Amino acid sequence: MKTHYPQRLRGVTLSGLIIWLFILVVLALFGMKLIPAYMEYGTAKNAIQAIARDRQASTPQEVRRAFDARAQIDDITAIKSSDLDITKDASGVVIAFAYRKEVPLVANVGVYIDFAANSKGQ
Repeated sequence: MKTHYPQRLRGVTLSGLIIWLFILVVLALFGMKLIPAYMEYGTAKNAIQAIARDRQASTPQEVRRAFDARAQIDDITAIKSSDLDITKDASGVVIAFAYRKEVPLVANVGVYIDFAANSKGQ
């Protein structure tokens, strides 16, 4: 009895599967290490934008107190209120910050990420 096979067999070899799984695991590990840094940056950015929109904090001292309160609630540890650059323009108070975060990846290999934001959204 003659068996008929298609011209091209399709599928994944075991070695191909292992390679793809390795790549997927490495990307997942990097993601798990890097995502918290980006989440903290987003939380800090939202905090300064909310403080600037609130308009109750008009002096630098009030802005710093408001940021300290939000940082304590939202667990922002990357920056402190003393790291904020507070200026005034025609639209009101502009709050800005910039910092560098080191994220260790594996052994002595890490990533430096530079974050910067201001309350005007730039």
